[in-house]
Amino acid sequence: QRIRLASQIGSGLTGVLYLLDEPTIGLHPRDNRRLLTALQDLKTMGNTLVVVEHDRDTLEEADHVIDIGPGAGGDGGQLVASGTPVAVQKSKKSMTGAYLGGKFHIQVPAKRRRGSGESLRLLGARQHNLKDIDVEFRLGQLICVTGVSGSGKSSLVEDILHNSLSVQLHRAERSVGDHDQILGLEHIDKVINIDQSPIGHSPRSTPATVMGVFDLIRQLYAELPDAKVRGHAAGRFSFNKPGGRCEACGGLGQKCIEMHFLPDVWVECDGCAGRRYTSGILQVRFRSHSIADVLDMNVETSLAVFENVPRIRHCLQTLADVGLGYMSLGQSSTTLSGGEAQRLKLAAELARPSTGRTLYILDEPTTGLHVTDVEKLLAVMHRLVDGGNTVVVVEHNMEVVKTADYVIDLGPEGGDAGGRIVAKGTPEQVARSKKSHTGRILAELIQ
Repeated sequence: QRIRLASQIGSGLTGVLYLLDEPTIGLHPRDNRRLLTALQDLKTMGNTLVVVEHDRDTLEEADHVIDIGPGAGGDGGQLVASGTPVAVQKSKKSMTGAYLGGKFHIQVPAKRRRGSGESLRLLGARQHNLKDIDVEFRLGQLICVTGVSGSGKSSLVEDILHNSLSVQLHRAERSVGDHDQILGLEHIDKVINIDQSPIGHSPRSTPATVMGVFDLIRQLYAELPDAKVRGHAAGRFSFNKPGGRCEACGGLGQKCIEMHFLPDVWVECDGCAGRRYTSGILQVRFRSHSIADVLDMNVETSLAVFENVPRIRHCLQTLADVGLGYMSLGQSSTTLSGGEAQRLKLAAELARPSTGRTLYILDEPTTGLHVTDVEKLLAVMHRLVDGGNTVVVVEHNMEVVKTADYVIDLGPEGGDAGGRIVAKGTPEQVARSKKSHTGRILAELIQ
């Protein structure tokens, strides 16, 4: 995106409307100023820029802010505030305005965790631009790996740490980045990488099926008196198997119309009117709701419906805890954004029994998240660490970094000028480092 932006600045065009979707993704705050200068140059040339963004510096630089909300999903879609950044701050309904005006902010923890006393020691990391460094990951902490773009964060965490642990703990077949060895493997029993890759390519995959909660819901419906009278087993309530589903659409509720030379078009099934099931299955109801009604519900609504069913409520509450309360249980996983997919994977892991000896790796989990969603995500990550696990986060968002127990800052620059450990320690210790770009920005946040 930045390469294309550079080519546009050099083209000298005027009167162009540029649309940018979160251009600060993957950028260290130090680099944001360079990006904003480039955007201002385009505007000065006589162009208009519409930017979808959560970054505070970008919002404050804008001439006009349009705030959509107030919530997400069915609770959103309204114009909450519009005007200059100062005008948006005065809006009582706008959480974006509250954030810009300092009325809403993420708290710095009163104290940092000391960890379990054990650690993973990665020796001789040389992948890509890493300069033969030794890195210690203290277990039982929330660890942030920071640094400017291209400083070697992904090489360290993804190519070496995750791939090596996957091979040694789970016998995975992966290409491991160049390093000497990792010591301390006996202190963890599994590694889980929660990234933003798509969950599935099939429209049959939904949040309910990914979480495993749909199996529990189908079993509940099969135990209802109406289902037993009709002889409906749990399999009849699946939209992926013949028996109770609408065969005209195969249980999708929609039909795909192939358009030659054009993208396919999905239309509502005329056999079931988008309900997925036969009329006999839809007559079985729990608290007046059919199985199709449940799939159409968002997580928050379904929590109220299943409040007295502990196993189902636990899964749904986990989805709400990661900020997905607005999401429909039957929404196709192919329509989820990268950030939503990542949080759904995180919720699925949270819903499973924990051993307290797991290493979780997240690469920029705040991508696409408003600061209110970041707060919810942080609560979940801290919950994982409180359970005895270790969370390693590659992150540029300083709202996350300031809440970490331990920070490993790489740099000092990107490319060949990076690959070294510039600073390490608590956020307060890193903030005192004069060589660290991350430390300089942290110092402003944790005064």
